[in-house]
Amino acid sequence: MKNKMKQFALVIFLSALMIFNACKEENSIFYDDTPPDPPTDLFVLAGDNRVDITWDHNYEGDLAGYNIYYNTEYDGKYTLIGTTEDNYFIDYDAVNGDLYYYAIAAFDFNGNESELSYDVVYAIARPEGFNEIIFDFVKFESTSGYGFEEYSVLPYNDEGTDIFFENYEGTFWVNVWADTEIQDMGETEDIYAITEAPLSGWVPLVEDENVKYVQVEIGHTYIVSTNRNHYAKFRVSEITGQRMVFDWAFQLNPGVKLLKSDSRKGKDSVKRTTVINHTK
Repeated sequence: MKNKMKQFALVIFLSALMIFNACKEENSIFYDDTPPDPPTDLFVLAGDNRVDITWDHNYEGDLAGYNIYYNTEYDGKYTLIGTTEDNYFIDYDAVNGDLYYYAIAAFDFNGNESELSYDVVYAIARPEGFNEIIFDFVKFESTSGYGFEEYSVLPYNDEGTDIFFENYEGTFWVNVWADTEIQDMGETEDIYAITEAPLSGWVPLVEDENVKYVQVEIGHTYIVSTNRNHYAKFRVSEITGQRMVFDWAFQLNPGVKLLKSDSRKGKDSVKRTTVINHTK
């Protein structure tokens, strides 16, 4: 009887030891040191002293959130500027006229962080305005023009004026002087629809006149190349008999055609590094 009891106790001990070792092995197998995949399909939208950044959600079950980084060049060290649980972030510290490259890293609940995203995305924040109003230059000379560089309504013949409005026998026009370019980009959903200024297609100079002009329609966006080598765009939201209401955006950097960044291009050949620092 004693031998049977000893054998039974030995079986219980060995079974417990096997269960303990199995649990220990199972815990070691499931210890998570694998980071999530880098986020993909980044998209940036430049605004006025802000850049909106979106990307595709990761599918890892233990995903905890995303770290957002920036740099003034694509290569080199990136600086952490924020963290979010969603696939959307707004950089409110973007300075108008400055170029920023962005990258996103995903991290899980164990603190494992992915490599930086491979997409090349960059933005230059730029000033913009909404519901600006100018009037027919024949009747309202002092409030008929707009200067994008000055963000101001001006007389049509002011040196800083880039565009001015005209109601000619019931047909509505926007005029620019001979040293400025303009063209109609067609109907758009909003002011953000046009990414950058075109290379060609400008309205020709009218023979024996010192102006160029284009007929304006509600819902259309127009591109302007100013005589100071800046690009601007405006979208007409309302026209009455004597006035035009429009939204606009203006690129501060001379010669830069970007008016809203939408740059996405895979590039995984360059290794980027990160620096944990929330200050620009």
